[in-house]
Amino acid sequence: MANIGTLLMGLGIILVSAELFTNGIEWLGRRMKLSEGAVGSILAAVGTALPETLVPVIAIGMGASQAATEIGVGAILGAPFMLGTLALFVTGTAALILALLGRRRATMMIDNRVMKRDLKFFLIIYSTAILAALLSNHSYKLILAAGLVAAYGVYAYKTITSGECVAGEELKPLLLNRTSVVPRFRFILLQVLLAVGGIIGGAELFVHAMEKLAVVMDIAPFILSVVITPIATELPEKFNSIIWVSRGKDTLALGNITGAMVFQSSIIPAIGIVMTPWVLNTAAFTCALVALSSAAMIYVFLSLKGYLRAYTLLSGGVFYSLFLFLIIGHKI
Repeated sequence: MANIGTLLMGLGIILVSAELFTNGIEWLGRRMKLSEGAVGSILAAVGTALPETLVPVIAIGMGASQAATEIGVGAILGAPFMLGTLALFVTGTAALILALLGRRRATMMIDNRVMKRDLKFFLIIYSTAILAALLSNHSYKLILAAGLVAAYGVYAYKTITSGECVAGEELKPLLLNRTSVVPRFRFILLQVLLAVGGIIGGAELFVHAMEKLAVVMDIAPFILSVVITPIATELPEKFNSIIWVSRGKDTLALGNITGAMVFQSSIIPAIGIVMTPWVLNTAAFTCALVALSSAAMIYVFLSLKGYLRAYTLLSGGVFYSLFLFLIIGHKI
């Protein structure tokens, strides 16, 4: 029970800090006059991806046990897997329910160019990260890791420079300066830094508790981290996307997910390659293959049809269920 309590405490700290971070990042984007695409696919995506980003970094950085390394690698692979399957499924379900209630159309009102660009980058970058595990020479892996970072730089540049700067929707008041209509820049930075500190502390508690819980429950740390950790830490993306879908801002809703997929499949695997031997087991390869298959299906459908319907996103749930069946039912 103590381990579960610590796990929940760490998760609570992570999510509260993520709310602080997201709120601060939104104001930072407003003050920097960035485009809607940059706010959705870069700032919002990276900001809400921070919890699941720091969990593997801290787990690997602990370096005290094989279990910690497995948790780190599992969290690295689990984040894009969860985004490319369950997060898309949840967003599609929300859009479909709203369409059935007559509050919106079933067709997703997205910028096809933005969506296709994000998915294309993800498919190429994530495949490269997985293929790196097949190399026997670690020096070659490090070269690919540098390539992953460079690729994300190209993606970020294209995203930031495309699209016009917009004022965006009305933002909630800055949590540390609620009385100001336009908060001062120093308060924005202070809130972001406090949030980062909270996420780091919460992630460390979370990783320690998960490692102990895996031993007590006799569950492979990789399986626990690839299934449980991403579900919990992807909550910010899911909540943000549901809110944006309800407001008809589908490009922001899906950009928040696909932008995080690109970030999680490039920068974080690069860190994993540098800090670990980057040798993946059968379960890890299965997880990656399912994530790539789910994203590829959406990309192909969008390319052929030129549009995306809410029920198409439900395929993410099918791929997620397939992985659970393979990993739990067959214990691969």
